[in-house]
Amino acid sequence: MSKLSKAKDFKKSKSGTYLSMATTAFGAVAVVKQIKKARLENDTLRLIDATVSAAAIVTGLAILYRELKRLGDDDVLLG
Repeated sequence: MSKLSKAKDFKKSKSGTYLSMATTAFGAVAVVKQIKKARLENDTLRLIDATVSAAAIVTGLAILYRELKRLGDDDVLLG
């Protein structure tokens, strides 16, 4: 397997999945700030937006976790 194809398959590897999970979780920091600001300003629309964003982050993490479980020992970077 060439280095280029390994780089392309990085997203399908355990390492790539962990990186995606970390990036997605990092987005939670912005959502928490948005929720705090919306509550402080009593802005219902921003609070709803932040809540939907939080739900998207949770769903994204769940999907990535499921993908991580599916990878198991079939990590493309190790094979």
